[in-house]
Amino acid sequence: MWYISETECFLTPVEKAQSVGFYPKTSSMLSNKVLYIRDLADCPPSYLDDPARREFFEIVWLKNEEALHTIQHDFQTLKGDWIYLIPPYRVHQLNKAGKKGVLVSFKQELLEDDLKEFLLDVFRIFNIQGEFSCLQVNEETAKSLTSVYRLMEEEYNQLSINLIMLKALLKVLLLKLIQLKEHHFTLQDIQEKRVYEFMMLLELHYHEERTADFYAEKLGISAKRLNQILKEKLDKTAVQLIHDRLILEVKRQIIHSENTMKEISFNLGFKDRSYFSRFFKQHTGQTPQEFQIKVRNHVLERENTLFE
Repeated sequence: MWYISETECFLTPVEKAQSVGFYPKTSSMLSNKVLYIRDLADCPPSYLDDPARREFFEIVWLKNEEALHTIQHDFQTLKGDWIYLIPPYRVHQLNKAGKKGVLVSFKQELLEDDLKEFLLDVFRIFNIQGEFSCLQVNEETAKSLTSVYRLMEEEYNQLSINLIMLKALLKVLLLKLIQLKEHHFTLQDIQEKRVYEFMMLLELHYHEERTADFYAEKLGISAKRLNQILKEKLDKTAVQLIHDRLILEVKRQIIHSENTMKEISFNLGFKDRSYFSRFFKQHTGQTPQEFQIKVRNHVLERENTLFE
């Protein structure tokens, strides 16, 4: 719930909007925001470089454009409407320059009052373990999504912003995307809540804690039961998900930081540099250095980092 203090009652409409995080008060575009909506044609270059951007979920809807990633379909380049769902702390970067479409970015805290089952569905469609999701949108679905987006855009551009309304519209948009991605809603049961709780614990502790026993103890169940639940819901064990999160962070730091391999290895708790290299190759089929070279070459060729 958002409250307005006595001081805020005396602010202008724009200042009130700044106080809840929709208009920047500093040079950082996103530092005081929980939601950011923009037409891609009007999206400033500084958005991509904003350090606060890494905390946002991104919905990038390209309209009548070629896909930004490689489509394995008779090696043809397909044109149409594409929605890219990119999670926080992303590995991938979209080149939006000159593209037709819209952008909706939001922080997880905007949804934290919602049911855990809904949040888990959101994590799934964004592929929270790090790889982007892409949905091709047909004409009928595009009309449905457009009606919701226009209401969001209209409310977002008001000087006096109704955050509760925007939150509700964002949820409707996400529910439509869940429907589009999965064609049905996730069964809501206690195991869904445990998966959600595991994912939250993982974000907090993956740097230091890399055993199923630690997370199982926090959840009050056995490691065996935790693995059963994760295999059923996500088709992976706890250790596999922990390793996925580590690999995601390694990739993110290689792409988006200036840290050396030695620094990245140390930051993530790998005391042995050679083990760090073996770990990365075991899970990706290439060394960190080979991945770095591949990224650089791909960026030069396609001006984005959307590759497998």
